[in-house]
This record gives sequence, structure tokens and C-alpha cells, in this order.
Amino acid sequence: MTGRFSLRALAAISLTALGTAACGESKNAADAAASAIDEPAGGAITQWTDSTELFMEHPALIVGAPDKFAVHLTDLTDFAPLRSGRITLTFTPRGGGSPVVVVQDAPRSPGIYGPSPTFTAAGVYDLIIRVESPQARDNLYVPGLTVYANAAAAPRDSGGAESGISFLKEQAWKTPGFRSAFATDGELAGTFEAPGVIEPAAGRFAQVSAPIAGLVDASGVANTPSPGMLVSRGQTLALLTPSLGDAGSAAYAEARARLAEAEDEHARALRLYAVEAVPQRRVHEAEIRLAAAREALAGYSGGELTGGRVAVRAPVAGVIADRRVTPGSRIEAGTLLFTVVDPSVVWLRVNVPAAQAATVSRTSGMEFRVEGSDRVYTARRVISLGSVIDSVSRSVPLLLEVANSDGTLKIGAGARVAVRTGQRESGVTVPASAVLDEDGRPIAYVQVEGETFEKRVLTLGARDGGRVLVRDGIRAGERVVTGAAYQVRLASLSTAVPAHGHEH
Repeated sequence: MTGRFSLRALAAISLTALGTAACGESKNAADAAASAIDEPAGGAITQWTDSTELFMEHPALIVGAPDKFAVHLTDLTDFAPLRSGRITLTFTPRGGGSPVVVVQDAPRSPGIYGPSPTFTAAGVYDLIIRVESPQARDNLYVPGLTVYANAAAAPRDSGGAESGISFLKEQAWKTPGFRSAFATDGELAGTFEAPGVIEPAAGRFAQVSAPIAGLVDASGVANTPSPGMLVSRGQTLALLTPSLGDAGSAAYAEARARLAEAEDEHARALRLYAVEAVPQRRVHEAEIRLAAAREALAGYSGGELTGGRVAVRAPVAGVIADRRVTPGSRIEAGTLLFTVVDPSVVWLRVNVPAAQAATVSRTSGMEFRVEGSDRVYTARRVISLGSVIDSVSRSVPLLLEVANSDGTLKIGAGARVAVRTGQRESGVTVPASAVLDEDGRPIAYVQVEGETFEKRVLTLGARDGGRVLVRDGIRAGERVVTGAAYQVRLASLSTAVPAHGHEH
């Protein structure tokens, strides 16, 4: 435990100085400030267990003086204050003697207990705080608390204000989503960042064009699916009435006639073969001609519906991404009518720099973010890695498959991809949610004490599985803010003395 000059003490001095200055008594304000600085130094302790955070402040511990503690207890399952339950403080003197025991049955306000032990002998004491609450049951050990024989024997405050960002426990408890976690030593797969773009997967994208020239049937357009609607494979999208005299229409009519002729020939061959009038080879030849005629007509979207109209059908199942049909309009053969996309699975094409191409791992699980979103997506497998370097971009294409069941990934969206290498990197790792971007620099906020934080500029390494490797800026064992870090950032920008919700 070390002495310190509390921000709360600074606030009290500042308010005293302001009040007396208003009355023209600046000398008295200076005397009050000097007197406060000359007070015996108290202390502050911060600890974390698996279930509880302790932040405890206390004055200088003096024999015979009722020393009022401020014990802040946080439930780390949801980072809420302990709202009920008993705490027992047992101060055991190291040189032997009876321990000092103080029990408080309930917090004086959510999360804050105020026990007041009275010591009868000077010395060094080890403290055990037993927590018995519906929210948490824990034993916290605080060694080496010094009790002084009198106030003159206690060390004095240094007189300097503490550095760092003040974010009080009362603020943290009221901030939705506030979280923190330890930085730990670990090993992550090596990564580098590369640009990418979302593309339709092979076999899950089709542009449907008019097979012949003709008129868009007005009655059929009423049932034509609109953009965003699901369609099944083979579903009729539109009906076309062939244009008279058009070469494409004539070819379509000829294909229909050849199919009818092939069907008749096949049927006749079967009848003759049944009475042994022709060999089986004749039937086989008729089947070949029939198959060829059907394939020729299939090129016109499957043939004719009633009334001499040609059906334009969906070649794949998916969602209508684009529709360009107008009732009664005349279109030419090859005119684009619909775009159909199955977005449940997409491809991510990544441009891997030539210098990194040899290090790319073919394992799955590469992470990426798309433009305009902070959500992290994961590719489920590597489809291919190109073997030729593009002479203009000096990059190699890497193709990844990505599940997109919720449809949030849009075709054509740009992405920043953390491409895995075959190497692994060891060092300090933190949750990815702890890292913020500030003017293009990665930063994090470290909880150096219960109510004091520091901003750290980071040098980052690999990113894998929701954790980031920090090459510089954070040490293992330090506590980083992983949720609502932006609120801590706002507190760092404030020049006001923070409000205090409890006594000291």
C-alpha cells in the first residue's frame, strides 16, 4: 500500500478555495489546502478474483482512531455492485495478539460498505475480507496494512494530484455494458491485413436474358417476382410473345418443329421395334435425335406455354436481385431481364500482396469486416489460392467461402481481411473488444486502479478468435476495458471534477 493524494481530496480543496476566494479570503483557502496536504496519507487497494472486484480506500490507520473504510465490491459476472449481503473484515497482527474483527451486514449504498475498525496496538496487519452475498461468495486477502501509534508517526500526503483518467465506480456501475478483463500471455496465428470484395458463389448467381426477340406479356408481368423475393429453380419469371419475322423467333419455331418431328420419329421407331420390324439400333438413333432436339429447345428457356408464349425461367434458386421488364415492351434477344442470387453462401475474393503470398495458410477461420460495419465475420473454408501474380496489382487472388444465412453480406461489398499465415506469434493478448481506433491509431484503456484508468497507444500483431496480440503498450496481468470503453474515453475528455456518490 502506498500513500497518494486523492482526486476526491483535490476536489474538496478546489471547492474550498473557490468558496473562500468568492469572499475575498484567498489566504484562508491556501491555508486550508496546505492543511489538507499535511494530513496523514491514506491508501487504496484494488484486487480482482474470479468473481469479485475489490476497490478499497481508507485513511491513515491510527491507534485509537475510528478508521472509516470505503469498500467497493463489484460482481464480475455482470459488473454490477453488490446490493446485499454481509462482509466480515478480520485484521490479524503479524506480531501476535488478538485480531480486530468488524462485521457489516449490508452495504450503506449499492456496492459500497463503510466499516470502521478501531485498533488498540500499532503494527502490521493482514486483512481478510469475507464476502457473503447472494451475488458472490469470496475471500479477499489484503496483506501488510500498517497501523501507526499516532498521527505524527504516519506518512504525509505527497501533495501532488494523481494522474490518469477518473472514472468512478458509481459511473461504471451505471454504464450499460461496462466490462474489463486481464491481458494474458498467449500465442496466436500470424495474420496480415488485405483488401477483399464479396462475390456470388459459383452456381448461386445467374443473369437471365431474353432467349428470343419479342414482346413482354402484360398479363404475365403481374405475377413476376420483384427484387428481394425468393424464387425456386425452374420458376417462371416472365412470358414473351415471339416477334414475327425475327431471326431468333424463326430459329425458335424451327427448334419446336424439330422437336415435334424427333418425338414422332422416336414413337414410330418404338412401335416398329415392338413388332420386330426394325433393329434396336433404329430406336437408339431416334433417342439421340430426340435428346438433341430437346436440348436445342431448352436454350429458349424450356419451350412454349399456352398461346404461343415463351416462358423465361429461373436457372437457379435464390433471390431476385434485379428486374428489368416492362409490360408490353419489345425486347431483343439477349436483353438482360433478371438477376438471381442465392446469398446463403458467398465468396470473398482477397487480393493477397505478392510478398505475402508464400505465407498464406489454407486453414479456415479467417476473419474480416465489411465496409460500414464493425461486425466480425469468419470464413469457413479456403476455396483456392492463385498461382499467378497479377502484373498490375502485384497480388494473388485468394478465394474464401463464407456462410451468409442472415443475408447481411451484400454482393460487391468491400472488406478488410485478417489473412492467416502458417506462422504463430507469442506475446500479450487482449480481447479484440478492448482495442479502439483513435485517428487511425489502435488504443486501449487500462484500469490501473479501481477508479483510475490510462489510455495506451498500442502496437498490434496477430488477431485470431476474438483476441488480439499486443506487441507494445500493455503488459500481461494489466486490466483492460473490454466493454463501454468509449465512455471511459469521454471521461478522459472531460475537464470537470467528477461527482462523488459516497463519503470518504
